[in-house]
Amino acid sequence: MNAHFSISDAFFNSWKALKSQIWILVGLFVGFYIIYFTLSIFLMPSSTTAFSFSIKLIIGYIVMLLFSLLFNLGYTKNCFQALDGEEPQFSAYGKQAPKIFKTLVASLFVVAIVFVGFCLLIIPGIYLCARLQFYAAAIVEEDAGIMESLNRSWNLTKGNVMRLILLFLSYIGIITVGLLLLIIGVFVAEPVICLMYCDTYRQLCKNLPAEAKETIPQEETAI
Repeated sequence: MNAHFSISDAFFNSWKALKSQIWILVGLFVGFYIIYFTLSIFLMPSSTTAFSFSIKLIIGYIVMLLFSLLFNLGYTKNCFQALDGEEPQFSAYGKQAPKIFKTLVASLFVVAIVFVGFCLLIIPGIYLCARLQFYAAAIVEEDAGIMESLNRSWNLTKGNVMRLILLFLSYIGIITVGLLLLIIGVFVAEPVICLMYCDTYRQLCKNLPAEAKETIPQEETAI
């Protein structure tokens, strides 16, 4: 028996959580974009030397990537906190910072695997993306290691591919509505999507049959 989840429950739980913490969750997204674009301006290479330009471009890209990873980890934790009825804490970003490296490595694994899947007539790529998407949630919520997070996502999503594709389509619909609302609605749509992602993960974990559950290593033993 496979774990299951409800897209409608994920949406309504997420909307309820967002309404209770809307200023914080939306404000964090606005702040992220402001800082991101500010950093991109300051880190933009200005040297005319090709070598110097390349070095500065690489450094700038690494800084932006690490900043994005830190925000994604901290914001995911904030979403879990909001779903629990708690006020999102800024301290989450500092506490999630040590997980940046394993998140980066796990992300590279997923990107490589999904890329190969898309090269194989696209459908395998969609399938793999659906099955491996919850690795980041496992890292944030359960402090899973690199391979443990991928295995966790794979086990949770077994038998749910079509429903997960419908979840993706619901994300697209939410973003589209946000864009139609004078683009400002995107800053509401994105928190809703992140909350739905976290709520779906929680639903899958809760409904996973006992015999299929895996023990996630503690922080000191996680890779």
